[in-house]
Amino acid sequence: MTPTALTPRRRAILDAATAVVVEQGLRGLTHRAVDRAAGLPQGSTSAYLRTRRALQIALTEHVAGQIGQDIDELLEQIADCTPEDPRTVELVLAMFARWLDERALVLAKVELTMEAARDPELAVLLGRERTRIVGVVAEILAGHGQDQTHDRAEAMMASFDGILLSALLRPDDERRDYLARSLALAMQPLSADQPA
Repeated sequence: MTPTALTPRRRAILDAATAVVVEQGLRGLTHRAVDRAAGLPQGSTSAYLRTRRALQIALTEHVAGQIGQDIDELLEQIADCTPEDPRTVELVLAMFARWLDERALVLAKVELTMEAARDPELAVLLGRERTRIVGVVAEILAGHGQDQTHDRAEAMMASFDGILLSALLRPDDERRDYLARSLALAMQPLSADQPA
């Protein structure tokens, strides 16, 4: 279910679940904790999501859906660009900069990714959107004459994830500059002023 298709109550539950995971990690994700965080009567979350597993899967779908919306927006923005157009790189970097402002989304994704390393079902849910963004980056790499584009795109995405997390560990006033500098270095092979 996409974030825009959620009922207001279900959205409130999943937003509260995100907040719980950010504050307490996945171990703290219980129906009672989500009810408290959402300001709902006890039992409200379990009426929508009967088991802890259902809650965990719904949260993963919610987080992946929000990331998917950002990727959809990126795809719309680059629709008129050729892969070698320098704007494609700028737009990818801008998406990561926006994620810096969505701290809860990023931290929830990190928590879920750690769990997905042990849980194939969650890995599939998170992997769909990652596959899409890797495909975008691979096309950009191909447009810049790079070889082994898929492997390079996978490596770049891994470095982007690490850079984003590292930025969140820095003081607020240093985050944006750190992210911009680090992503620029990671994307340097695609820079227009690089020698051919």
